[in-house]
Amino acid sequence: MTKHDLGAMLNVYPDSIGSNLSGVTAMLEREELKNAFTSLYILPSLYHSDLDRGFCVVDYDLNEDLAAKSDLDGLRKLGIDLKLDFVLNHASVMSPQFQDLLAKGERSEYLDFFIDWNKFWEGCGEMTAEGYIQPDPRYIEKMFFRKPGLPILMVRFPDGREVPYWNTFYQKVWEENGERKYLGQMDLNIRSPRVWEFYEQTLAKLASYGARIIRLDAFAYAPKSPGKKNFMNEPETWEVLEQVRRLADQHSLRLLPEIHASYGEGVYKVIAAKGYTTYDFFLPGLIIDAMEHRTGEYLARWARELVEEKISTVNMLGCHDGIPMLDLKGLLSDERIQGLIDVLVSRGGYVKNLHGAKNMYYQVNATYYSALGEDDRRMLLARAVQLFMPGKPQVWYLDLFAGRNDYAAMERAGKDGHKEINRSNLTFSDIEERLGLDVVQKQLELLRMRNTFGAFSPEAAVSAEAEGTHLALKWTAGGETAILNADFADCSFRIAIRDDDTGDVKFAFAQE
Repeated sequence: MTKHDLGAMLNVYPDSIGSNLSGVTAMLEREELKNAFTSLYILPSLYHSDLDRGFCVVDYDLNEDLAAKSDLDGLRKLGIDLKLDFVLNHASVMSPQFQDLLAKGERSEYLDFFIDWNKFWEGCGEMTAEGYIQPDPRYIEKMFFRKPGLPILMVRFPDGREVPYWNTFYQKVWEENGERKYLGQMDLNIRSPRVWEFYEQTLAKLASYGARIIRLDAFAYAPKSPGKKNFMNEPETWEVLEQVRRLADQHSLRLLPEIHASYGEGVYKVIAAKGYTTYDFFLPGLIIDAMEHRTGEYLARWARELVEEKISTVNMLGCHDGIPMLDLKGLLSDERIQGLIDVLVSRGGYVKNLHGAKNMYYQVNATYYSALGEDDRRMLLARAVQLFMPGKPQVWYLDLFAGRNDYAAMERAGKDGHKEINRSNLTFSDIEERLGLDVVQKQLELLRMRNTFGAFSPEAAVSAEAEGTHLALKWTAGGETAILNADFADCSFRIAIRDDDTGDVKFAFAQE
């Protein structure tokens, strides 16, 4: 890993700035953003997709309405590498593979590309009058469901037969002019050689776009076995990951498996122990907790664990999803987590529970700036702490530009549109205006610091100490020492980067 690999990463949709990826490129070319970022995470509406703003992929070719090859070439010229998504578990019903299945039925070369429910559960249950096998209770009592009922989509073959296929996530079925229509995300059959050919071809394509990091979305749902939870099955999940890694290694791609699990379950440790980078989904809540309780104790403890256990992370404040809460269970008490949720809701956030289960808190949808009470001092302190925590910092574009909760976007999105609260697209005039804000200018100054100075190196010695309301984070490498001293009592902080030989201050920043 190089210093470049630890550089800050901007996170956007291809149309987050202006109307397409050329707007993002144009923004990154501005003098104000020079040296602020080494990487760009573009969400998957970059590809052809039809649901979930990109996470229901039709194919991995560029969506010409949002991105062109010249945009990717422009990013490469700026020295920006990419983090891109690969959705392991499912594909859109509009994918060429599923459309071939609909058109040809038993004659389709993609017959086993998706999971025939009845073939999967053969011998494990009873056939129902509706034409699908109802598994015996002992086989499904441990299963993890993302929606009510069995995860089945009844697919009408050309001969009129109704064949059930595995469908973990969204589906919609309707009749139009006597023809059945579908929307949805169909699970892929990882036992099929064709699926692995597809995986190999997709990784090669993403590498050709300039990707260095591949975020594996929904990977934990891909391995399935009768009688298991069918989410994070062991050892199958790790076997699949290792197979994908071997394919990724051929293109020098670094894998970032994405999973939300509580701290107490220790999944992040398992991922790290197997040599993968993991998401730091704990940091967003820990920073807010530190400000609300005026203590850096838990942040220092988490930083020390990352260093001592040699856990490689990508960390963040906000993102395209909500602010994680489920992840904190076991790190903070349930009462403390509920207190955080109450604070964020009081500041305009919306609670996202896991498929309607009120006691299974998952995330709160809000911009991070609004979650901090739209307070510039808190926003700058949060960014400073993030940049001094171990890991590669990922920066959601609305956080950078002090974005507030977008309730109008939620209303336009209708039912289940809560995530749109933190996905506002910005125009060039918005960018021009916000670049004049002190909180934006100072975040960019801190980002340039993070990417410029040698102290922030993969070889750095990193330490963390907390006492009372104070937190101290220190990086030492390349003849430099960078120190952040923060006080959560009043959100003041000081940063100093010194030359280890001369003691000269090479960079200084203070929020009094």
